[in-house]
Amino acid sequence: MRIVDSHFHVWRQADLPWLIGPMQPRIFGPYEAIRRDYPMAEYLVDIADSGVEKAVYVQANWPEDRATAEAAWIEQLALETGWPHATVAYADMTAEDARPALDRLARFPRVRGIRQQFHWHRNPLYRFAARPDLCGDATVRRNIARLADYAFSFDLQVFADQMAMAADLAAACPRVTFVLQHAGMLEDLSAAGRDAWRAGMAALAACPNVVVKLSGFGTFLHRSDAAHVAWVVGETLALFGAMRCIWGSNFPIEKLWTGYAPLLGAHLQAAGGLEETARRALFFDNACRVYRL
Repeated sequence: MRIVDSHFHVWRQADLPWLIGPMQPRIFGPYEAIRRDYPMAEYLVDIADSGVEKAVYVQANWPEDRATAEAAWIEQLALETGWPHATVAYADMTAEDARPALDRLARFPRVRGIRQQFHWHRNPLYRFAARPDLCGDATVRRNIARLADYAFSFDLQVFADQMAMAADLAAACPRVTFVLQHAGMLEDLSAAGRDAWRAGMAALAACPNVVVKLSGFGTFLHRSDAAHVAWVVGETLALFGAMRCIWGSNFPIEKLWTGYAPLLGAHLQAAGGLEETARRALFFDNACRVYRL
């Protein structure tokens, strides 16, 4: 089966502050195994015989003042290795005017979108954004609306209790395609937590310019759980439909607890009830459309 990996990272340890210096707590738990270089050559070994034909690199939180350098490095890797086929870069949407940064990124032909992580949580280990309401910030909305002028998408990363405001953001920027990261980052597996997540996902599903990335499901479990994957995939497909979902590996983060083949296998199994056209859309065609591969 033809597959696009819509979410992966490669990195050099020297470029990532959280990989050097004292060990810092992270949302995905202990990470000694990936506290090192993860080069393109290793990624290509990981995906060997998987059916993955194309891949999208998503920014890996280099220092903010080196966002252009990150995109340049990935562009050079693509010229040298043929991978990746598209890049989701970083730009600060809270800046008064993001256009100078976007102009710099637009020089790289593989840049297709922007990710700035807006997820905020009461648990500081789960918190990334400075405050919970960035989706409602007028400056943020103005900058994200400008992404349409560059044909850039926005990779949206929020928790369930931020989704209503995120849906308002998507509605305010109808010319921008929003890619919801990790199917909304379900972290509360209680009945109430699932209900809140489902309600937030329904609000986002009502926005036709929002698609969902099925990835990162081991983040809060710190393991790969096929039953959990199947539940989240099933619920997401029921809300968004197969034509608005794309698959991503979140490697090498998921490599902390699983291999590429079993991870992909769990997602293929979760989507096993779909007709072939819908399966191809989820694993290949939709990512090609969204990221213009």
